[in-house]
Amino acid sequence: MHRLPLNLCKFAARMADPVRQNLKSVSAKATATSLVVNRGLQYRQSSSSTGAADNGNKIPLSKANSNNSGKQEEEASPLTDKFGRFHSYLRISLTERCNLRCKYCMPEEGVPLTAKDSLLTTDEVLRLAGLFVREGVRKIRLTGGEPTVRKDLTDIVAALKRIPSLESVGITTNGLMLTRQLVGLQRAGLDGLNISLDTLKAAKYERITRRKGWERVIAGIDLAIQLGYKPKVNCVLMKGFNDDELCDFVEMTRDRCVDIRFIEYMPFTGNRWDTSEMVPFREALATIRERYPDFTALDNGPNDTAKAFHVPGFRGQLGFISSMTEHFCGGCNRLRITADGNLKVCLFGNTEVSLRDALRSGCSEDDLRCLISAAVKRKKKQHAAQPSLISSTIRSYPLLGVRAFSSLSHVDERTGKATMVDVDDKVSTRREAKAQATVYVGPTISSLIESNELKKGDVLSISQMAGIVAAKKTSDLVPLCHNIPLSSIKVETSLNAATHEVHILTKVKCDGKTGVEMEALTAASIAALTVYDMCKSVSHEILIKNIMLVEKTGGKSDYYKLAKKHKKQEHHSDSDPPIVVKRYNTHPIAGHEEFVPVHH
Repeated sequence: MHRLPLNLCKFAARMADPVRQNLKSVSAKATATSLVVNRGLQYRQSSSSTGAADNGNKIPLSKANSNNSGKQEEEASPLTDKFGRFHSYLRISLTERCNLRCKYCMPEEGVPLTAKDSLLTTDEVLRLAGLFVREGVRKIRLTGGEPTVRKDLTDIVAALKRIPSLESVGITTNGLMLTRQLVGLQRAGLDGLNISLDTLKAAKYERITRRKGWERVIAGIDLAIQLGYKPKVNCVLMKGFNDDELCDFVEMTRDRCVDIRFIEYMPFTGNRWDTSEMVPFREALATIRERYPDFTALDNGPNDTAKAFHVPGFRGQLGFISSMTEHFCGGCNRLRITADGNLKVCLFGNTEVSLRDALRSGCSEDDLRCLISAAVKRKKKQHAAQPSLISSTIRSYPLLGVRAFSSLSHVDERTGKATMVDVDDKVSTRREAKAQATVYVGPTISSLIESNELKKGDVLSISQMAGIVAAKKTSDLVPLCHNIPLSSIKVETSLNAATHEVHILTKVKCDGKTGVEMEALTAASIAALTVYDMCKSVSHEILIKNIMLVEKTGGKSDYYKLAKKHKKQEHHSDSDPPIVVKRYNTHPIAGHEEFVPVHH
């Protein structure tokens, strides 16, 4: 994620000086000629140098002049990217919280939430919305998380509707709260709503969401229809879960004025794409046409994400959002602001700009505009053509209102933040690990260690104690390591006077659900550093090398380092790969003695 430096205003100004000059040019032209919109008719009002209109006359624009003027304004807008796409649609996430626990979305216990003071305030949301509308956004959709858990949702909708030139305000919701809130939202001016519903079977709904409430969602859909809306029902298609309900959803459009939209599942798990659960658009279309041969395509707008179809005679319609198999990047006009205030120009992109930080640093509107423009100009032509090429860059979908996510073993798949691996389901076994390290100290220090004449004391004993203490403190030193009760820690230190090396071997044991190799490696590393610390007053020509895991047993997979170890470990087969010791001149690092045997 690209965060802003502390001096945000100056940074924003530096990012887009050419953009600023372009904006100033547009502003100068607007001073001489202003466009007034009145019930869909455009007029040009000429101004004198003093700003007074000539006789107050308004002259109708020709259609050609109007189109040319609009096109020029779009090209100069901060919301136009380098491929000519003008972004008139903004999605704003109002919260990370959700009242469902969908299995493909988050664990049953929920996810860690961002601190409240790190989220956008209502005033910040409205200020950013106003800025984007002044630059050309005409449609805003409020998402989450689940936006209906916000107590001030109705007030936010009403405030957005008061912004001049904003044409549409919608929400994306799971529908659980609609029967309570929709009437108030309609009075506030809500123009449209998308409702997430992946199944028409109550038991299956409860299984995937881990909550009851299917009947309430259906009631919310019916209420929306009664209030005059044509709700869009978003259904994520998943093979083996709801692909057998395709025709049931089609039947739902027979008597209901709804727009069912089938969304291709974005199957990113375990740091790789797994398409086994994805139902491609063409496959779903073929399934429906087997039962409804006259399933007919409808016209689509230039920025529509869904390919629209309907069955003649049915009241509703259906659409397919084929973001995986047939992307629609060329007509993308969407931008996203996450709940913590980051501007995201592409769902699959990893570049984000913190508008929250810019606002709170006192950036002017002009600097914000330049910052937004710079981000939009970096938007790529399209996301990766093949799913296997799309990197794990989808951020926490509670922030974005997105329903798919990627994960790494130590990255939380909802928040994108580092997390410890959950070992609850693992079996407790006897775990053991061995590690080693070698410290080359040179002949002078080697002689002092052998005779125990170093001013700081007994190097071997003190480094041994340091290694034992370090093993106990591993979880404090390495953030994502588990705090494991250790049953045994042994640290052996010895001097090889012939090679002028201190050899360190550590052995750690426990009875637990995760291994102890990190404890063994930490003990070896800290013991080696202690040797360096105690000897550095004599010489800095000391090399810590060959820190490695020697052996690990008791877990899912055992490990043995089949290589020649120091004298206490000479029990290996003839086929073991050797550690090659190579002498070479290291001048000017060490001018008076040969230096550093190197492990290959």
